[in-house]
Amino acid sequence: MHQPNEVLFYIGTYSSEKEEAILLGALNKETGEMRVMGGTRGIENPSYLAVNAAGTVLYAVSEQDEGRVYAYAIEPGSKALRLLGSRPTGGGAPCYVSVAPQEDYIFVSNYTGGNVNVFPLNPDGSLQDMSSQVKHEGSGIRADRQDAPHPHSVIPDKTGEHVLVCDLGLDQIVFYRVEEGKLVTHREVDLPPGSGPRHLAIHPSRQWIYLVNELNNTVTVFADDEQQGNLKILQNVSSLPEHYTAGSDDTAADIHVSPCGRYLYVSNRGHDSIALFHIDNATGLLEAEDWVISGGRTPRNFAIISGMLLAANQNSGNIVSFRIDSESGRLIPTGNELEIPSPVCIVSV
Repeated sequence: MHQPNEVLFYIGTYSSEKEEAILLGALNKETGEMRVMGGTRGIENPSYLAVNAAGTVLYAVSEQDEGRVYAYAIEPGSKALRLLGSRPTGGGAPCYVSVAPQEDYIFVSNYTGGNVNVFPLNPDGSLQDMSSQVKHEGSGIRADRQDAPHPHSVIPDKTGEHVLVCDLGLDQIVFYRVEEGKLVTHREVDLPPGSGPRHLAIHPSRQWIYLVNELNNTVTVFADDEQQGNLKILQNVSSLPEHYTAGSDDTAADIHVSPCGRYLYVSNRGHDSIALFHIDNATGLLEAEDWVISGGRTPRNFAIISGMLLAANQNSGNIVSFRIDSESGRLIPTGNELEIPSPVCIVSV
């Protein structure tokens, strides 16, 4: 059992189905100390996880050539996972799963498959057969990374009527309407060629959207018109320090806005840092404030949990905790880390 001063979180890893690939972790809210409480076998490479709002069901993609998505019931108290079932995603290397606000659907993006799927949910959160699949077409200017479409994330708006798909291969955010379980193209938003849009974060006020671009290591700020899908670019800023020369290993990865809406964080692989930006509360524009070493190599993903930031360093096999200073947003290392093989996703319960 976890202690009263601990909060729980799940960790997705690149691991075989014979290993405990999804782990349950506990974070001490006062010290930043972390520990593993248990694990789940039977899924290959659960590289992205999502938990429903009630904290009763976890969804995980299995990143393989023939991808699958899994649903697990979260047991009350112990938070152990009980398999509800899985479905094929109809594409290779699924890398993102998200839950509709009404919890009637989940959405999955297949990176190498170039397609995006919808799965209706039963009342207990288990998966029905796929109700919709859309396949992207085209390519970008980077022959090494953009030879084909690569949908990297699929994120519903607050109404559940639209989803935003970041396609790294096409340099586009594609808006879809969700109509009776089907994805219907609404419009596309073009990014500068070679950007490689990856993940996005929506400001708590819903006024602005922040997009991290993997290939050119930038963050794009949009004015958010959710209903029309008419995103207006307000700003492009580098995710790396001004005098740092990016190499081929430098690829921006994850992005999150603090719950208070004042700070934006971005993880940089290669540079192996977490960038801090202050958000102007009147304009939504960003001002770079700080870069903190992530405490390991290749911070693919991170999560903000109970005033802490947990960075998942894929290639060094560790998760490092930082305290977030409430006055400045700066990250203060707690001195604690948790050794985990290839951690690539963290989600709180």
